[in-house]
Amino acid sequence: MTAHEPSDTGVANEPADEPASEPASELADGHRDGSGDGVGEGVLGRTHRALSIGIVSVVLLIAFEATAVGTAMPVAARELDGLSLYAFAFSGYFTTSLFGMVLAGQWSDRRGPLGALTAGIGSFAAGLVLAGSAGSMWVFILGRAVQGFGGGLVIVALYVVVGRAYPERLRPAIMAAFAAGWVVPSIVGPLAAGAVTEHLGWRWVFLAIPVLVVLPLALALPQIRRRAAGPVDPVARDGDAAGGEAPGSRDRRIRLAFAISLGAGLLQFAAQDLRWISLLPAVAGAALLVPAVLGLLPRGTYRAARGLPSVVLLRGLAAGSFIAAESFVPLMLVTQRGLSPTLAGFSLAAGGGTWALGSWVQSRPRCEPYRERLMTLGMVLTATAITTASSVLLPAVPAWIVAVAWGFGCFGMGLVISSSSVLLLRLSAPKEAGANSAALQMSDGLSNVVLLAVTGAAFAALGGGSMTASAAGSATTGAGGHPAAFAAVFLPMAAVALVGAWVTTRLQTKSR
Repeated sequence: MTAHEPSDTGVANEPADEPASEPASELADGHRDGSGDGVGEGVLGRTHRALSIGIVSVVLLIAFEATAVGTAMPVAARELDGLSLYAFAFSGYFTTSLFGMVLAGQWSDRRGPLGALTAGIGSFAAGLVLAGSAGSMWVFILGRAVQGFGGGLVIVALYVVVGRAYPERLRPAIMAAFAAGWVVPSIVGPLAAGAVTEHLGWRWVFLAIPVLVVLPLALALPQIRRRAAGPVDPVARDGDAAGGEAPGSRDRRIRLAFAISLGAGLLQFAAQDLRWISLLPAVAGAALLVPAVLGLLPRGTYRAARGLPSVVLLRGLAAGSFIAAESFVPLMLVTQRGLSPTLAGFSLAAGGGTWALGSWVQSRPRCEPYRERLMTLGMVLTATAITTASSVLLPAVPAWIVAVAWGFGCFGMGLVISSSSVLLLRLSAPKEAGANSAALQMSDGLSNVVLLAVTGAAFAALGGGSMTASAAGSATTGAGGHPAAFAAVFLPMAAVALVGAWVTTRLQTKSR
């Protein structure tokens, strides 16, 4: 954790004597408290302790909400008479978060991450309050959309904070801490949310979180103001010099981000209604989405150009394939193997711990020379886990195999996701950290939306049945569709993960 990372890994775009990822806080009038970078200290050393505890606590609360909401959502939809709109409560969050990610990248590069982080947390809290007090399903969906916008702002701003406030040697450790922040929520979240929903009502799952965010903000915001606030170049307040980006270019990126959100929403809408008329929103969504994505992601992303474009592409392939498959695991166990929803959910619980373990492994200094190989291993484990999970469609295969396979798959994801964040910051000049972090998160979120739409459409087309009824707890064994419908989800996602394994061979730039 305290050793400097080797400079000969071959992944940087800059010459060895001009590292591309010097922390912005060192370039822009240094650490403002005059304490330096705390050479020899870890992320919990005196220099970084308050900041680390604060931002990890923010991640912890967001993780708890994300894991708890799945438990409360079916009850909320049923009470609001909105089961037919169930999927939009999820897609609304993802689509608005895409816009928030790009906006946060622009905002952070121009004026620093403090404003984007503060606005994001405010929007996230407002969305929770709106959803928790909703009297109709459409208001509930609106609350989820406001919450998603805030979540998009927060995640990118946190990445920029890491790039500015932490020296390169500590970034793998803080990324591992982010992953560890998901461990307890992934285990406790569903149980706590179930108890709150049963005894106090589903609304308190949403309404309690905004109060809890006050303490981590009180710790983190003063430190961010001291160590990471403001543009990279203090002279460039309005972007005239910061990043060399003209105002017209910034406006164009915001328009493209809006096009991505709208296009993703139309694709989600079309995937929920498999009629010929749905081709119209599907075509319109694709027409908006494709050129906007090509304009916002790094050039060469979709042909896996070496270096940064492949890092961004890998993030999408990894997150999209895994999340799309994981979304169908509980439904498969309930409808095909007769497990209760609680047992089906617990089959994924160990994944939080193994994910954090994988992230911890990649943070070890001795693993740094082998980072790309570890990422290849991670994608192979992910593809194997998805394929193995589908094997429980055969009655002879015990259902507990899913828990074991998903533990290994989450370990692989811990290796890949944290490492991709580390590589992105290393390949980004300080003035580009916001835009590139936004591209990474956008690849992550967009792949979730698109692959969930594709797999959902395939699942429904092959007789998958009503996912909303299953989620609401009314499914019975075998009522969730033919096993082929689940196979049409898992096997293609395993293939996508294998493509990701190939992309890991292109993360290094060619030797000079």
